[in-house]
Amino acid sequence: MEQNKVLRRSNNKMLAGVAAGLAEYANLDPALVRLLFVLLTLAGGPGLIVYIVLWAVMAQPTNS
Repeated sequence: MEQNKVLRRSNNKMLAGVAAGLAEYANLDPALVRLLFVLLTLAGGPGLIVYIVLWAVMAQPTNS
């Protein structure tokens, strides 16, 4: 039986834990998610804005 996944920021963080939290939720490498945010930002896309919104919206990491 699979546990219910909860999208939350990660304790494994470089800045705010957003990319690592998304990576844990999607079973991806955090470096790939961070690279995606950087590429979206440098390409004139909404990368930085999306990151900041997710930072504000995603739940805090657990202490465990």
